[in-house]
Amino acid sequence: MLQVKIVPVTAFQQNCSIVWDSETKEAVLIDAGGDAEKLQAEVEALGVTVKALWLTHGHLDHAGAVGALVKVWDVPVIGPHKEDQFWLDMIQEVSARYGFPIPEPVIVNQWLEGGEVLKLGQEEFEVRFAPGHTPGHVIFYNQNYGVLWTGDVLFKGSIGRTDFPRGNHAQLIESIHRECFSLPDDTQFISGHGPMSTIGFEKKHNPFVAGKAG
Repeated sequence: MLQVKIVPVTAFQQNCSIVWDSETKEAVLIDAGGDAEKLQAEVEALGVTVKALWLTHGHLDHAGAVGALVKVWDVPVIGPHKEDQFWLDMIQEVSARYGFPIPEPVIVNQWLEGGEVLKLGQEEFEVRFAPGHTPGHVIFYNQNYGVLWTGDVLFKGSIGRTDFPRGNHAQLIESIHRECFSLPDDTQFISGHGPMSTIGFEKKHNPFVAGKAG
């Protein structure tokens, strides 16, 4: 059985997800954005074994703890798309600019392109390429449980910012329609910030994209 614990990290309250298979106790962290010691303590309290760190994109509040946690657990870093390498290369500089602790460098072991299937225990997660907020943003979809991790593409009642370097609003809207709104309406999604929602709810009520679904 797939289980999830959401742990908000950093001053930006980014939703890091600890995702694990209750039978094997194998886990991944999606967007370990900061507060590495807090995340380590949460993992130890759950009694799970982390097998990989998955990234939706390269922003500091999503990737800031990855370098430190790799040193602790010696696990691969998977994702995002290679187009976000420049963000990961700048993570120390950007952290300093925001007054965040300077993180360890992030080295990605497997870049994603979309279309891959990642596994955790018996569960499969489809990788979908959803650029716009950043040029290399990916999202993760588990069809069995109807859960999507949208990173900073889609939020409850909002969408990702595109005023960062290489952000693209039109591309973001296109990604939401192609990669999110193509999924069943009852799909629940966990975004990078704020509460969970469903695809159907956002199609109807999200002021940035509602009523524009195909």
